[in-house]
Amino acid sequence: MQRTSRLKRELHLLTTEPPPGIMFWQNKNRMDDLRAQILGGANTPYDKGVFNLEVVVPERYPFEPPKIRFLTPIYHPNIDSAGRICLDVLRLPPKGAWRPSLNISTLLTSIQLLMSEPNPDDPLMADISSEYKYNKEVFIRNAKQWTEKYASQQKRASKTPDEEVTQSEASTPKESAISQKRKANDISRKGKKPCLDS
Repeated sequence: MQRTSRLKRELHLLTTEPPPGIMFWQNKNRMDDLRAQILGGANTPYDKGVFNLEVVVPERYPFEPPKIRFLTPIYHPNIDSAGRICLDVLRLPPKGAWRPSLNISTLLTSIQLLMSEPNPDDPLMADISSEYKYNKEVFIRNAKQWTEKYASQQKRASKTPDEEVTQSEASTPKESAISQKRKANDISRKGKKPCLDS
């Protein structure tokens, strides 16, 4: 009951007064299965990119945080190839910082900020984190390439919904050496800090 009334208020607020650069809607008229789009920030490697996210609201919301993941592939040290996000406000204490006073709008704004300011000291992708810390030019080039390939508005406009690429499809063996390196890192999990509770 509390979840339903709170979600109605949040959905109304998000659709009438969305945070800058963020769009939000219900998926198939279900209140627990939501979608969001975050526009890549100016002066970042994600500039002009449109990134789709899935927001799954649990039964215990707001006492438990929503599960949010990227559907659009993104080259980022705190976001893995399955789209999972390493961000403290997405987890319950003691490991996380979720509080019932937070809301979906706050979470999406925090994710948007994480895109602009990665946290290489708490990575999900150790190789990308290392690249960000020690070879930032290469990181920026790779992130721009991924943004152009997977999140470009021009390419998205020319694709049908069936052709849309999801995060997991980006890591198939036939992709570039970058995505192969990412996939290998996911499988081996070497040097990866455990960020997620799941």
